Amino acid sequence: MARIKSPEKRSAILEAAVHEIVEAGLGAPTAKIARRAGVAEGTLFTYFASKDELLNELYFEIKSELYRRMNAEFPHGASLKERAWYLWSGFLVWAIENPEKRKVSVQLNVSNLITPETRARTTEDRRGIDAILADLSKSPALSEMPAGFAAAMMGAMHEATSEMVAQYPKKRKKLIEQAFRVFWRAVQ
Repeated sequence: MARIKSPEKRSAILEAAVHEIVEAGLGAPTAKIARRAGVAEGTLFTYFASKDELLNELYFEIKSELYRRMNAEFPHGASLKERAWYLWSGFLVWAIENPEKRKVSVQLNVSNLITPETRARTTEDRRGIDAILADLSKSPALSEMPAGFAAAMMGAMHEATSEMVAQYPKKRKKLIEQAFRVFWRAVQ
């Protein structure tokens, strides 16, 4: 008879993976992940058939958490500037509140270990975000830029803002607002 998998153990493994990846990068050993999660390494492989599967599920879980949060109060009928602000500030608040997940997300985003199928699983939850980015791409300043430039630009500015907020936490609100004004002027 097959053992029933515990959602708590699965979550513990994913959380442990976040901590180990922050410390050691994507090469973090599964033995250390299992130890941090409080399970045997064999148990880890009961939940995830391979390390690649673990990383793909971690990518999906982090993205799903972020997109659920972004979609919770998404201002669908608002102006482009208001929707862009919502995306800007919502992502930054999540990133600042979850610095380890943000660091892991950045590594997983550029990893060739994350399959196209895993990336596609997040597509439905990204619709509002993708709509804002598509609308921004049509602005006069970006209309001749390659597809994806608005997203790359926003992502780079998010990273810079996150780093500044980490250095100057007392100026968090002001930095987020000022950085958005810079971004908004650039895309207009």
